[in-house]
Amino acid sequence: MSTLPDIAPQPERLVWQEATVVAITASTPRVKVFRLKPADWHGFTAGQHVDIRLTAPDGYQAERSYSIGSAPDGSGTIELAIDLIDDGEVSPFFHEVVEVGDTIEMRGPIGGHFIWRAEEGGPLLLIAGGSGLVPLMSILRYRALAAPEIPTALICSFRHHADWIWRDELLRRAAEEPHFSLFATLSREPAPVEGARRGRIDGALLDAALASLPAPPKTTFICGANPFVAAASTFALDAGIPFASIKAERYGG
Repeated sequence: MSTLPDIAPQPERLVWQEATVVAITASTPRVKVFRLKPADWHGFTAGQHVDIRLTAPDGYQAERSYSIGSAPDGSGTIELAIDLIDDGEVSPFFHEVVEVGDTIEMRGPIGGHFIWRAEEGGPLLLIAGGSGLVPLMSILRYRALAAPEIPTALICSFRHHADWIWRDELLRRAAEEPHFSLFATLSREPAPVEGARRGRIDGALLDAALASLPAPPKTTFICGANPFVAAASTFALDAGIPFASIKAERYGG
């Protein structure tokens, strides 16, 4: 097991700084992935997030928090997956205006609970609903770099096939990484899709994920919208996973 060099503690004081957009890719029709290079960056821990601030010409400001999807890999960059919210203030700007070379105000990294370091060990159970996959993707990618021998199962749930961010990468990891198992489910997809089942997360899916691990998970991470996290947490507790070993992060209504 190795620990990569840019794992960093929470900074004592958060300061706004400029970050340059160095790459933009479309992950789904409504999700773009932005790779940012902050001007002054001392690393982060998988699972953390950053704040983004936009300032209009009249001085009006809007702030949003976004989880980091990339691994702490020593590159000095971070990756944010931003879902387009039609009536939002920040995400339409990213989707319609931001180009490679632009600078964005950001601060971070932020968060000291919903994080994972390789020395904490496993097995790991990761449960994601929709864009809740983003911080878990950071953990998954970091684990592959720093401790690929740690058994890990990921349950991810999306409404439709078209919503499934990082689908190709997850399928590839499931095929190539011997200690990683993927359990994808699509809650509103009318037709069968390779690599996923149809339906919502339930106890049977959780039992299958647990059966793929050689031992009960040391830590279970759950991230998604409030109803998803509530349901997934209930299934996890019903399956006998201790409450104290569950870390949950939720958003929205």
